[in-house]
Amino acid sequence: MTIATTPTDDAYQSLITHLTNCNDSKQIDAVLTALLTDKERQEIANRIRIFDLLEQGTTQREIADNLGVGIATVSRGAKALQKHDISDLLATHRQTQD
Repeated sequence: MTIATTPTDDAYQSLITHLTNCNDSKQIDAVLTALLTDKERQEIANRIRIFDLLEQGTTQREIADNLGVGIATVSRGAKALQKHDISDLLATHRQTQD
């Protein structure tokens, strides 16, 4: 059985392919700046911070208060963290914090 892809799936896959082929962070930044609004980039940054704080044992309520986001935003991040292995991303994030 073949699952049909939508044009959105194809476009997303082309983005993944393009980012994989980028040679440096400036190229990736240029693409993401073109694609995302400032608010969307901030939401992505907050999601990474949420993952990091959850892994450190910070409560969801403390995270929501510290980042100025809703508890539902933190809860969605907690669910995503349970479903996906983002350990490499968190390692990179923590290296840039040092």
